[in-house]
Amino acid sequence: MLRKYWAANKFALVYTIAYTEIRKGVNLMSRTANVFARIEPEIKEQAEDVLGQLGIPMSNAIGLFLRQVVLQRGMPFEMKLPRNKPLALGALSDAELAAELQKGLDDLHAGRVHPAEEVFAELEAEFGI
Repeated sequence: MLRKYWAANKFALVYTIAYTEIRKGVNLMSRTANVFARIEPEIKEQAEDVLGQLGIPMSNAIGLFLRQVVLQRGMPFEMKLPRNKPLALGALSDAELAAELQKGLDDLHAGRVHPAEEVFAELEAEFGI
C-alpha cells in the first residue's frame, strides 16, 4: 500500500520540493543540465498539445521520464513490436492496393501458395478472425 501511495504522490512531492525551494529563493536552474534531442516535428507538436492540456511543460515531462528510467532501472514502459495486422482494404490507396495484388499474383506464379484451410487456421490463431 505504501508503494502505491508513493507512486501516486512522488510527482506531487517533487513539485512541492521545487516550489518550496523557489519560494526560498534557491535557483533551481543552477542544478540542471541541458539535454538536446532531435524529435519529429509532428510528434513534438502532438506531445506539446497533450502536455499543455495536462499543464506540464515539456522540460518537466522529460525530467519525469528520466527520473522513471533511473527509478525503474530501465524503460518505464513495456517495449514490444506491434502485432502484424491484416491489411484493411479501405485503408489502402489505389497504388498500395495494386502493389498488394501484384505481390499476390507474383506468389501465385512462383508457386508460393497455401491451402485455404491452412490460411484460415493461421488467421484464426494469429488475429482471432
